[in-house]
Amino acid sequence: MTSSGDDVEIEWTDARAANLANWESRVPLHLGAYAIDELRADPARLSSVARTDVEAMAPFLPQGLSGLDLCHLQCHIGTDTVSLARAGARVTGVDFSPSALAAAAALAHELGIDATWVESDVLDARAAVQGDFDVVYTSIGTITWLHDLDRWAGQIAALLRPGGLFYIRDGHPAMYSLDENAEGLVTRYRYFADGRGQVWDDDSTYAGDGVVQSPRTYEYPHPLSEVVNAVIGAGLSIERLDEGDTLPWRFSDMMEETEGGECAYPAPLRERIPLTFTLVARRPSGAHSLRMRTDSTW
Repeated sequence: MTSSGDDVEIEWTDARAANLANWESRVPLHLGAYAIDELRADPARLSSVARTDVEAMAPFLPQGLSGLDLCHLQCHIGTDTVSLARAGARVTGVDFSPSALAAAAALAHELGIDATWVESDVLDARAAVQGDFDVVYTSIGTITWLHDLDRWAGQIAALLRPGGLFYIRDGHPAMYSLDENAEGLVTRYRYFADGRGQVWDDDSTYAGDGVVQSPRTYEYPHPLSEVVNAVIGAGLSIERLDEGDTLPWRFSDMMEETEGGECAYPAPLRERIPLTFTLVARRPSGAHSLRMRTDSTW
């Protein structure tokens, strides 16, 4: 395993192609590492990610997810998507990996869950997905793979019905700036966006063992201000922004497992750095025009 995080100039189409090959090669590894057997064994069980997010969304959805149309962007192999269906939503999962979507469809069929699966870049989701939605959802480890958050937010706004809710929980950009191999909290990587990607060569994956056959990826730093301003610029109204101190994967070997099964830095480091952010926004009811761009030319 090697990695760098070096800043590089790269065309988005080339970065996307490398990332797609990487995610395609992760699918067989993740099928054995995503606690799918637990979903099979218990018809009421939700994935740990979905349980956390359903609870966080509850104050903004008084009737819960029951009967709501939900679009899950960057759904990967669908464990969170089928969990959201178990929580009551009618679900559509969107991902750019055909292997991941095939695995998601097979899982949904096995569990007796009705779901729609759409192969598309999230940056082109509005053109690829039919209908509109009460909830657009994304979580976790998602937007570092995207180069253009204004376009991303525009897709979300266009997918939402008036009054619809957008929810994202993701890794905190302050955490992503840390040297994951350092003793202590040491910043190493760029926090602010400047259009360049960061190149990584890493044949491991965050869940499970095995070797990723296409190890090169490109990621894009996005400060928290960029995320917030992209959502505001798309015409959505922010209702809540939170920061958390636990993470669903082990970012650093220094981290310890919590009683809830997540990972966190040990005290006193835990109180010094956020590991996640959670943002809830809504499309205004009765809005006739939104400040968003969804065409494929920009």
